[in-house]
Amino acid sequence: MVTRFRVGTNRPTERLNLHVSSVSPLPKSYRDAFSDPNWQNAMRDEYHALIKNKTWTLVPRPPDTNIVRCMWLFRHKYLADGTLSRYKARLVANGSTQLEGVDVDETFSPVVKPGTIRTVLSLAASRHWPIHQLDVKNAFLHGDLSETVYMHQPPGFRDSVHLDYVCLLQRSLYGLKQALRAWFQRFASYNTRIGFSHSRCDPSLFIYRQGTDTAYLLLYVDDIVLIASSESISVTRDSSGLFLSQKKYAVEILERAHMVTCNPCRTPVDTESKLGADGDPVCLYMHDPREPHFSALKRIMRYVQGTLDYGLQLFSSSTTDLVAYSDADWAGCPTTRRSTSGYCVFLGNNLLSWSSKRQPTLSRSSAEAEYRGVANAVAETCWLRNLLRELHTPLSSATLVYYLSCNPVQHQRTKHIEIDMHFVRDLVAAGQVRVLHVPSRYQFADIFTKGLHSALFKEFRSSLSVRCPPAAGEC
Repeated sequence: MVTRFRVGTNRPTERLNLHVSSVSPLPKSYRDAFSDPNWQNAMRDEYHALIKNKTWTLVPRPPDTNIVRCMWLFRHKYLADGTLSRYKARLVANGSTQLEGVDVDETFSPVVKPGTIRTVLSLAASRHWPIHQLDVKNAFLHGDLSETVYMHQPPGFRDSVHLDYVCLLQRSLYGLKQALRAWFQRFASYNTRIGFSHSRCDPSLFIYRQGTDTAYLLLYVDDIVLIASSESISVTRDSSGLFLSQKKYAVEILERAHMVTCNPCRTPVDTESKLGADGDPVCLYMHDPREPHFSALKRIMRYVQGTLDYGLQLFSSSTTDLVAYSDADWAGCPTTRRSTSGYCVFLGNNLLSWSSKRQPTLSRSSAEAEYRGVANAVAETCWLRNLLRELHTPLSSATLVYYLSCNPVQHQRTKHIEIDMHFVRDLVAAGQVRVLHVPSRYQFADIFTKGLHSALFKEFRSSLSVRCPPAAGEC
């Protein structure tokens, strides 16, 4: 567990219940930091690492130039058993003091899609390939800057001879608006040089293939997942496949909401109420949530509390059929009367992708709402088919898309959604997609569009392979 303070403020950016008498407390001011040998050493180590990395050069301060501010952030780093690992001090640039068009231009950087991660892991589980996770230390410091950025000297480490000099940044620094983009560009450039190629479906996926050797590399900020056909890398897994869990993340959310000891709930939403814009305001931000929204959020948190041990099971299977389920709750929003679309996509028994989203326009009939939902599901399956082709796993059979209405391709009440209609019909005619009717009893996508009774919710959740880890038994 870690706690982090931004020096110069009286409130933590993250506060968890941690009381260790032998650990120096987090400094509340620079005076506290520089008076404690532990934090002094942490800052000194960080500063020397930055100098060794040639992060900046000291230059005279140019006239009429924006100078970015910087600050120290402090945190305790702990081992898995809860013992203190080290004191961590990080120098961070204050990106809010940058000026667009002056010391920052492009900031967008791609992030790997969750569906890509699950697809690659599903293939690895089926092929029994080894998986390894890597973490790049000080990743952002390896990014090269294309803009000219000046920064004040770090507090406590100003050059005594050149007090009025500033830092001309040569490398990216945490906090800069373009830091993530600079790191990604350097990482991608290096991967290309050593033989990896970019995926067209997901720029954060890199593919290596030479002879019979294949490797997939996924980049998520500074975390890397490497999957290869070689046995030189190993990972522990259960006999049935892989189990993906976010228990640690869920616990952190509950701690931040002060709901660690709340009573669990069997379902995340009830089957009766529909959230609208009515009610007393709770607070004003973004979409002005009201008291009913706050109550709904608390119910979701209670559901999370009761399912901390749950995760997504990916099975080791030779089945390569791509199957999707699509559903729509027609005019379900009491305020806008817009419909909610939901879909889930399986590769064999493995759930790869899902969605629950309010439709952007009104549907004049349930058929229109259903058809828009099917078009979204079909678009996702097309993307997955292309991704699997890039991963050298092309599908030979058509994708099966199940939804409730009969004869969707020939339905006569779809003239207001011609683009969606022709998109799906063309793929059906090409033999890539088959759209089929499914009884509501087996419409698993129903769980993404409305509240269900606990028995049906539990059954559909199990059908999505969301369950306890194998070793934990039944939940």
